[in-house]
Amino acid sequence: MSVNLSSQKIIEDWIDYNGHMNVAYYLLIFDKYGADTLNTIFKIGEHSAKTTGMSTMVVETNITYNQELKLNDEVNINLLYCDHDKKRLQYKFEMIHKDKKYLASTFEALALYVDLSTRKVKEFEEEKVKIMDDFIIKNKSNFSDEDLKFTSKLKK
Repeated sequence: MSVNLSSQKIIEDWIDYNGHMNVAYYLLIFDKYGADTLNTIFKIGEHSAKTTGMSTMVVETNITYNQELKLNDEVNINLLYCDHDKKRLQYKFEMIHKDKKYLASTFEALALYVDLSTRKVKEFEEEKVKIMDDFIIKNKSNFSDEDLKFTSKLKK
């Protein structure tokens, strides 16, 4: 079970000399079409960075490459898990081939909430905590905590 965040088509620029998507573009897809989408939902993404000077920075990741993707394949980026503490956000995504339904890759990250003017870690504002908590409560039945790497790093 998961929460769909977006879909993406594999383009020619992402294909390497082996005829499949290069490993670097898995991370790009998870970042642009997973993390950026989630951060926008939580109001801690690009708009927040530009208007309030507050944003997240990823400090740890774990990625798996389960099955190759090729030119013009379409994938769904789904949220498998999400949680936070006062300063940290943990999430895990999966990349599923849209037609064939196989797991292509997973990505887990631990991000810190940062004041961009001082480059120091800060606590999430109350309204951001409420947005995240409401989203997590609404979607908790779709989450799985299986094989998580960073749960012990949240300080609850």
